[in-house]
Amino acid sequence: MSTADHQDRRTSRWWQYRFAEELVSPHGRIVTEFFDSGVSRRRSWLDRPEAAALLAALADPDRGFDAVVIGEFERAFHRNQVTAVLKVFAYHGVQLWLPEADGPLDMRNRHHVALIHALSTRSGREVSRASIRTTAAMEAQVELEGRNIGGRPPYGYQFVTAGPHPNRAQARWGRMLHALEPDPRTAPWVQWIFARRLAGWTMAGIARELNDRGVPCPSRADRERNPHRSGEAWQLGTVRAILLNPRYTGRQVWGRQRTDRDTAASFDHITSGSETGRWNQPPEWTISIQAAHPPLVSEDDFVNVQPGTKTYPAHNAQPADNLNHTDNAHVYALVGIAFCAICGRRMDPHWARVRPAYRCRHGHRSTRSKPAESAVPNLYIREDHLLTSLRHATRQHPQLAGPRDTSPAAQAIQLRQQHMIIVCDSDTWTLETPDGAITLLPAPGLPTAAIPAERQRRSQTPA
Repeated sequence: MSTADHQDRRTSRWWQYRFAEELVSPHGRIVTEFFDSGVSRRRSWLDRPEAAALLAALADPDRGFDAVVIGEFERAFHRNQVTAVLKVFAYHGVQLWLPEADGPLDMRNRHHVALIHALSTRSGREVSRASIRTTAAMEAQVELEGRNIGGRPPYGYQFVTAGPHPNRAQARWGRMLHALEPDPRTAPWVQWIFARRLAGWTMAGIARELNDRGVPCPSRADRERNPHRSGEAWQLGTVRAILLNPRYTGRQVWGRQRTDRDTAASFDHITSGSETGRWNQPPEWTISIQAAHPPLVSEDDFVNVQPGTKTYPAHNAQPADNLNHTDNAHVYALVGIAFCAICGRRMDPHWARVRPAYRCRHGHRSTRSKPAESAVPNLYIREDHLLTSLRHATRQHPQLAGPRDTSPAAQAIQLRQQHMIIVCDSDTWTLETPDGAITLLPAPGLPTAAIPAERQRRSQTPA
């Protein structure tokens, strides 16, 4: 049974059990049951609790049964799942009985093979047809009526009843439509976020100010709908999600995300298909023709805060020579290899002055104000300086010699293959190897560190 909210478990089980019992009664009896409730047929057998239990029971020599009877094919299999399941059944010497075959399946019988192909096609078509019709109807309701068709209200809004359901049968059952209206507690903060972004604030700066002011983040403001979230503080992604949500313009928008399913057959996973959520591009969204609820921002303001509408050029920045750089991707060769000697954390990749670099903020985040008592400044190391020092160290230490290719990618591959890491302080860089540590001296021509020697200062500070 795939939809526990719209089907009665007792009724569904009864008619499937009856079909199975009528099929096997002249030959035997049913000794155990495996009945999944609220699980889609698209999911693999290993991802269905009862079906997975049945597969596990097949391997038990004392399982107590020698055949499995299915009440209805479409409730058990989706498309070609049956092919892989039959192989598992055959391996354990268990027959599969179907009402459509009037008994056990015999894959040596060409009529049974044709029957399986027809049933598999019908099972997949049933799901696809229902999905296409439902999706098309929801798109029409959003675009023409601006109807709210489910989901939680965006931060800044709350649900209110909007009259009886337009379907008369649904209305007779007392079901009501829901619409969005501004939440007096949170709507002003949405407008504040957009106003600050229009004023040139960074998203990190907005989140930091909200945290400093003690404004509850969305998951704390609505704990009932967010029990799985910590609700501790505003995050960068939270502010970004609000700025990218077009529903704040008053339009109803649907279809911003989709689920891609990989239906490739895999015997190990009993034709398990993975599901991946992806974001659709704006031209693929369904947007209401008219405003469906009161807007919190104008459409012009919403467009002006979107990525790509403003540029922030770096001051006095000149393109670095011989860098593998594109407009859309930043390449970092030493990700996961550079560590901070002050706090022991991996250094974060950081694009600075059109160059790859690495930064450690010692656990601090941009969305939180830095404590005044924090005396250790951030650590910044340019990647080209590290790579130049590595090449210089290779000439001083023959054991570090590797391939003649001295490109950043080749150097990084060599470090990973030899299990080496670079530990960086403001005044010392150390290459740690399985056999010891090697101090990386600045290569000739490299400038000295811009950050004072924190290690020396700390050693001179009284405890």
